Amino acid sequence: MSKLIYITVNPKPDKKLSRGMQIGEVFLEEFKKEQPDVEIEHMHLYDMDIPEIDMDLLYARAKLSFMGYTKEQLSEAERTKLEKMHALADRFIAADYYVFVTPIWNLGAPAILKSFMDCLFIAEKTFTNTESGPKGLLTGRKAIHIQTRGGIYSTGPMVEFESGDRYLRKALEFLGFDLLDTVFAEGMDHFPKMVPEIMEKAKEKAAEAAREMAKEIVTA
Repeated sequence: MSKLIYITVNPKPDKKLSRGMQIGEVFLEEFKKEQPDVEIEHMHLYDMDIPEIDMDLLYARAKLSFMGYTKEQLSEAERTKLEKMHALADRFIAADYYVFVTPIWNLGAPAILKSFMDCLFIAEKTFTNTESGPKGLLTGRKAIHIQTRGGIYSTGPMVEFESGDRYLRKALEFLGFDLLDTVFAEGMDHFPKMVPEIMEKAKEKAAEAAREMAKEIVTA
């Protein structure tokens, strides 16, 4: 049985209040039609205790990677936060398919997504360093990003300013993921009267992407 992790990055607690989650629900429903036995785990980042890279984590990682310390020699705070980071990474790794649902805020994704992704960059767990450079270890897994945008970022003067989707895709590629094309609904603040039409098109694209992803065999 396959497993899909559904990651929502929005402080709104209800899908009725989040256009991104409404599109995400369409994706999940269509995916389940293709893989009815799939296990789905929902990670709503604003409900999670996600460790941030502070002084404790910074020193804990440095001590273990090149300063010659053992885990037992870390301070209690360093060890606790490091274990929490590894536990989150282990939980994340234990899946085959991944769906990220985020808005774009001030050119990028909400800051909590960066904190979450920081927990996934662990040498010899999610990537390794080779003579030719770093290599992602999460190969074979499938991921997609669903993003809602108030403005227009796919064409025109704002293309180069979009940093949310660009960052997430690069981070996942670094870790070894196979990525589907991003599904986005954009221009909803610029064209409020067109929101129903914009949403309908995004939902159609999400359903199509779900069918495509569900048919791809995961080799992880």
